[in-house]
Amino acid sequence: MAPKLERFVSPGKGNGLRATGRILKGELVFSAEPLANCVSKKVSRDVCHHCFTRCETLLRCSQCKMARYCNITCQKQAWSVHKTECKCLRSLLPRIPTDSVRLAARLIFALLSPSKSCSEELYTLEEHESHLSCMSEQKKQGLSHLASMLQLYLQQEVPELALETPSALPPVCQDPLSLIAKVTCNCFTISDGELQEIGVGLYPSLSLLNHDCRPNCVMVFEGTKLQLRAVREINPEEELTISYIETLSLTEDRQRQLEEQYHFTCHCQRCGCKDTDGLMVSGEEVSWRPMMESLSRLDELKAESNWQVLLESCKHLLSAASSVVPDENLYKLRVTDAALDACIHLGYWEEALGLGLRTLPVYRQYYPDPHPVHGVQLMRVGKLQHYLEHISEAADTFKQAYQIIKVTHGDTHSLTKDLLMKMEECRAEIDQQSFHNN
Repeated sequence: MAPKLERFVSPGKGNGLRATGRILKGELVFSAEPLANCVSKKVSRDVCHHCFTRCETLLRCSQCKMARYCNITCQKQAWSVHKTECKCLRSLLPRIPTDSVRLAARLIFALLSPSKSCSEELYTLEEHESHLSCMSEQKKQGLSHLASMLQLYLQQEVPELALETPSALPPVCQDPLSLIAKVTCNCFTISDGELQEIGVGLYPSLSLLNHDCRPNCVMVFEGTKLQLRAVREINPEEELTISYIETLSLTEDRQRQLEEQYHFTCHCQRCGCKDTDGLMVSGEEVSWRPMMESLSRLDELKAESNWQVLLESCKHLLSAASSVVPDENLYKLRVTDAALDACIHLGYWEEALGLGLRTLPVYRQYYPDPHPVHGVQLMRVGKLQHYLEHISEAADTFKQAYQIIKVTHGDTHSLTKDLLMKMEECRAEIDQQSFHNN
């Protein structure tokens, strides 16, 4: 248990976590391995199912045909967890269960393993809320379908775990609908160094953290290990908060997402003042609305890795908006980011750099606190500048990124180490240029 936090009853919010002593900006407050986790279905071909590392070439499990590993070592280390799941996956081939079903099943496997224990958790799985009473009938029906999938998944090849005989299961797992509801409401999205989703995991104690749209802590991942860091100084007895969602959204959209997914209405200071809403929809609505309405289609193209069509679509939207929609418009920013992703994947480096540079002033405006999203964006632009031999500019961009990343990730994180290496490369190249010029 971390020495500087404790569980308490947060007024109007229920359970929460607060500081027991002064916490410094950038300090690692808590770190935890998941009780259960799995690689996201949409990246299952690209990420090692044991260490969660992205690899171009992965070894595939010869039995279930789904699990993939970066090498034999990872495959062997994963077998104790994967062997039961492997039977379930084989029985359903070629169908693959949803992430929430796989995660719920892996939770059951973990709780049945004598090596797993929740005894030192600040918040046990039995205490986790399912929020079923707050859900709409439509949401309950969707969860009921997932619960049925979970039953089918477990009954295929592991009859001793069948949910028709709940006495064989830990108490928290005996009601499949409640279990699925708890998993979907309390799981965390595991992200890679560039903050892209690679998996989902359950970290019971950290489910105590309450939401704020301008939180005092952020969560980052090193593989599957979750690290909670303070992004500003926190006083004793002050509540620790994180953001449950992407905060770069209109107040109305943030509140709707929180109500639909987490079943509460946010009354934080930012939601009360709506400080950036006007800027996010600045410009002529007739010009930015097509961009807003195209976002779901752009996400589909990105998921399909259809980069050329994605870039063409983004260019058309950006051209139509032209100068009548400022760069600060939320939807223009998202389309610009999508175009940047496409250019990077297509190797259009000069065009990518131009797009990236356009986003930086907007990121700086919307992420005034040390925020990992801003830091990662600066790193992306710095890498483009470095590749295109704009060495002095790259060095300056990397320096700005480091001022953020050292707070949000700490000096020992692999992303920080990569950034420091890039900064050193720039310094060496600048020194070499200076030597030749003299």
